Amino acid sequence: MNTNRKILFIVALMLIGLAVATITNVALNFREYGYSNAIEKSKMTAEIVRDGLTAHMVNGIMDKRQFFLSNIANIKDVQSLWIVRSDNVIAQHGEGLQNEHPRDTIDRQVLKEGKIVSKVRENSQNAILRVTIPYIASAYGSPNCLSCHNAKEGDVLGAISMEFNINDIRQTGALTIAKIFAINVLFIFIALWVTHYYFKPYMKLFENLQQGIKRARTGDFSFRFTTTLKDGGNEVAEQMNTLFEKMDETFGGIKHDLGTFMSSSNISCSDPLNTAGTIIKELSDVYKFKKTIELDGSKDAIYDRFIYVLKEKFHFDHFALYEVDKITKTRRLVYITDHKSFCAPMVDHDATECRAYRTHSDVYSTDFPNICQNCSVHDKEYTCVPFNINDDLALTLSYSTKETQTIELFNQKLPTIKNYFEAAKAVIESQTLMDKLRDSSLRDGATKLYNRRFMEEFIDKSAEQALRSNISYSILMIDIDYFKMVNDTYGHDSGDIVIKSLAEILQSTVRKADLPIRYGGEEFLIFLHNTTREGALVVAQKIRTQFAAKKYQFGNDSVEKTLSIGISHFPSDADSIWKVIKFADIALYEAKHSGRNQVVEFESKMFKSGNNY
Repeated sequence: MNTNRKILFIVALMLIGLAVATITNVALNFREYGYSNAIEKSKMTAEIVRDGLTAHMVNGIMDKRQFFLSNIANIKDVQSLWIVRSDNVIAQHGEGLQNEHPRDTIDRQVLKEGKIVSKVRENSQNAILRVTIPYIASAYGSPNCLSCHNAKEGDVLGAISMEFNINDIRQTGALTIAKIFAINVLFIFIALWVTHYYFKPYMKLFENLQQGIKRARTGDFSFRFTTTLKDGGNEVAEQMNTLFEKMDETFGGIKHDLGTFMSSSNISCSDPLNTAGTIIKELSDVYKFKKTIELDGSKDAIYDRFIYVLKEKFHFDHFALYEVDKITKTRRLVYITDHKSFCAPMVDHDATECRAYRTHSDVYSTDFPNICQNCSVHDKEYTCVPFNINDDLALTLSYSTKETQTIELFNQKLPTIKNYFEAAKAVIESQTLMDKLRDSSLRDGATKLYNRRFMEEFIDKSAEQALRSNISYSILMIDIDYFKMVNDTYGHDSGDIVIKSLAEILQSTVRKADLPIRYGGEEFLIFLHNTTREGALVVAQKIRTQFAAKKYQFGNDSVEKTLSIGISHFPSDADSIWKVIKFADIALYEAKHSGRNQVVEFESKMFKSGNNY
C-alpha cells in the first residue's frame, strides 16, 4: 500500500468513525425524544381523564364514565386505556367496573409506590410504550381530593394505564437516520475525492523523494526529482536536485578513493555513505595510533601500544605477539596473555618451524584439522598471522578461543588489525634502524663487543639497582702481553687478528648474563654476573690458557701471545663499580709487574701510599 492510499484509508476511517458517531448520537436522541414525547402525551391524557372523572363524580353520573373512557381510548396512537382503583377507594366507593381492577404487576407496583412506570415492548414490526400514572390524593389545588375521598394527603387513589403505538416514531427515526447516513456517505466520497485530488501531487513528490534517497544510499546521486506542484513542493524538488548534482560531482571521487581502503577492510559496502563514515573513523583511529607511536622511544613501547589496541579495541582474550629475527631465524616472545604458549619450544629457536612465518600466509585452524603441527593449542580454534617489517625483522600474531563462532568474529576484524600493523610498519622499521645505529655506536667495530661508551651507560643504569637487588659482579681487566710488538713487527692488520681472536674466546667462554667489553686498545673488561670468587678465577684462567694455546701465522713466523688479568669484586671490594674497575686495573698492573701471563686478584695491600683512587 503506497502512501497516497494510506492517507486516503486513514481519512476514510476518520470520516466513517465521525459518521457512525453522528448517526448513533442522532438515533439515541431521536429515540429518547420519541419516548419523552409519548410519556408527556400520556401525562396529559391522565390529567384529562382525572378531570373528566372528577366532573362525572360532581355531576353524579359516574355510571356513565365508561363512554367517556372509551372516547379517550380512541385518541390517535392510544391502543388501550384502563383505570384501576386503590384498595382505599374500593373500600369507600366499591370495586367499580369490571375492567377497573389491576391487570398486572405494573399496576400493582404503581398503586403501591405511587410512581410513574413506563416500559417499551418492541419487535421487528411494532413498538408499544406502556405508561402507568398514579393519582395522588391532595387537599391542595383543584379539585380537593380529600373532600370526596376518605384518604390522607399523599395516598394513592388509583392509576391510569395506557399503551401507545410508537411504531411511527421508530419508522420516522429510521428514515431520518437513513437520510443522515446517505448524506455522510456522500460527504465521505466528496472528502476522499478532494483529499486525493489535492494530496496526490504531494504524495507523488514524496514517493519521488523516497526513490531518490533510496538510490543515494547505494551511492547513486544521478536521480533527478520531478513534480507538478507550483508552490513550496516545486522549490523542494529544485533544492534536492541541486544537492544531488553537487553530491554526484564530489562523492564519485570520494567513493573511488575510499575503494583503496575498502579492498583491505572487512566493512560492508551495501551503504557507501555509512561505509565511508566507518572507514574514515577507522582511518582516524589508525592515524592517531601512528602519531602516538611515532613519539615512542623504543620498539617495545610500540608493541605495548599494539597490545593495548588488541585488548581494548578488538577485545582479544588470549593472544601472543612474537618478534622474528629474519637473519638468525630466531623468535622472541614479546607478549602473551597467559603462560600457555601457542607453539612448541623448538619454534623459538627456529622460526621456520612456524607455518605462518614460513609460508608468509595466514593460518586458520578452521581450514583443516591440525593444520600447524607445531601448534600446542589443541582444545581451541586459533589463527596465526605473519607481518613483514623489513629484510631483518618480522612479527607474528597468534590468537585463539574455544568457540568457532568467536574465532570467525575475530578473523573478520583481521583486515582492520592489519591496517594498524601497516601504520606501525614504517615506525617500527625506523625504530629498528635507530636501534641498529645506537647499537653500532655502542659496539667496537672490529670485535663487535660492547665498547666503553656502552659500559658507562650500563654502569649508570645498573649500579644502584645492583646494590638494591644484592647483585654482585666480578670484574676482569684483561690485557694482551707485549701487544705493541705485534703491531710494530707484523703490522696493525696482524694486531687486529689477535684482537678478534681474543674477542671470540671471551664470547665463547662467558655466559649470556655476563658482559664482555673492549675497554680500549688491547684491554678488555668482563662483568661476570653473580659469580663467586672461585668461579671468577676459573673463568679468568680458562680465558688465559685458551688464548695462550692459540698460534698465529704471520708470514713465515708462528706467533703465540699471553694475557695478564686482574680481578676485583663488587660490592665486596668497593660499593662503587668505578672503584672496582680501578681495583681490577691495579691487579692487572700487579700481574704485569709480577711476570705477565697470569691472573691476579685485587688485595688492599696493593694500594700505594699517596694514590687517590
